[in-house]
Amino acid sequence: MKVANALLQQDLSHLSLSINSKNAHDVEHALKSTALTLDDFMALISPAAKPYLEDMAQRAFALTRHRFGNTMQLFVPLYLSNLCANECTYCGFTMSNKIKRTTLSTPQVLSEIAAINAMGFSQVLLVTGEHESKVGMAYFEKTLAAIRDKVSYLMMEVQPLKQNEYVKLKTLGLDAVLVYQETYCPKHYANFHTRGKKQDFLWRLEASDRLGQAGIDKIGIGALLGLGDWRVDSAMTALHGKLLQQHYWKSRVSIAFPRLRSCEGNTTGGNALMNNKLPNERDLLQLICAHRIFNPYAELSLSTRESSAFRDGAMPLGVTSMSAASQTQPGGYSEPTQALNQFDIDDNRPVEAVVRAIQAQGLEPVWKDWMPFRLSLT
Repeated sequence: MKVANALLQQDLSHLSLSINSKNAHDVEHALKSTALTLDDFMALISPAAKPYLEDMAQRAFALTRHRFGNTMQLFVPLYLSNLCANECTYCGFTMSNKIKRTTLSTPQVLSEIAAINAMGFSQVLLVTGEHESKVGMAYFEKTLAAIRDKVSYLMMEVQPLKQNEYVKLKTLGLDAVLVYQETYCPKHYANFHTRGKKQDFLWRLEASDRLGQAGIDKIGIGALLGLGDWRVDSAMTALHGKLLQQHYWKSRVSIAFPRLRSCEGNTTGGNALMNNKLPNERDLLQLICAHRIFNPYAELSLSTRESSAFRDGAMPLGVTSMSAASQTQPGGYSEPTQALNQFDIDDNRPVEAVVRAIQAQGLEPVWKDWMPFRLSLT
């Protein structure tokens, strides 16, 4: 596992010391560089870069327009199930929460797809809790077969799978897979994942290698900002993205920036806020700009976890895809249930309002990603 092994060799304590020792000269050097190193990226996310945010924003804007044009991809998450066999202290789906558990049947999934299509969406992200026996490959295969001809680009955010399983799902039309490491620090990871297969840090870390070897079109990565040292986790995410591009160059890389949100049944998000572990909005904007400057070819995604005001301000400065009108409970589009949301969202605007906001920034909403050729045997 080439990428995972390279990540495991990193000294996280050294990264932390390096980030916090950066000075204005380091930041200015990074801003002048045309091919940035990881050391340059660490300068751009360091406290020393705070006064340079306007300079960073201008460069991030120019790089984004040059590489991606005046466009913004739109997608929507479709939650299929909130069943979960893991204990994760920050998630509303955690197995100890006494909540109504729901897994959508094929007719219910089709109703959700119809409601999503009616809003204009064609790019869909399928999301589940992690429950391999009840929401595993058999369920995924049946679901993909039912909906694949009704969406232009199909993404999944589910439990990490085996390489041959990713290959199988690709033959059924799967385009992209998102596997967020949550935190790259094994010690912090163990603190927040206390039961279930998600305790296996290495199995999760190696998922992106399996995806690359399976030839999946797009690999999504990211850290849950606030679980650990967000600057160190962000440096690891940046390195992760570069390594994937080097080793699996046929796959695109997408990076997301989820911040911890409060939800029922846990206090992790609140504790992170009280302990000042969460990046504030200015920090988050600095982070987005740094990723764009460091990696002009990566797709950067921003979810409805963030406020409408922040999303509107950040969208020209590096972001290339956004979710909109999101529901984080199964059945939330066609027939809202009493099932618990996975986490609280902040941008609750209808999709029409998000589209107007995108257009107000001089950007064109894009409802369909490029569609790879698929040979039909029928």
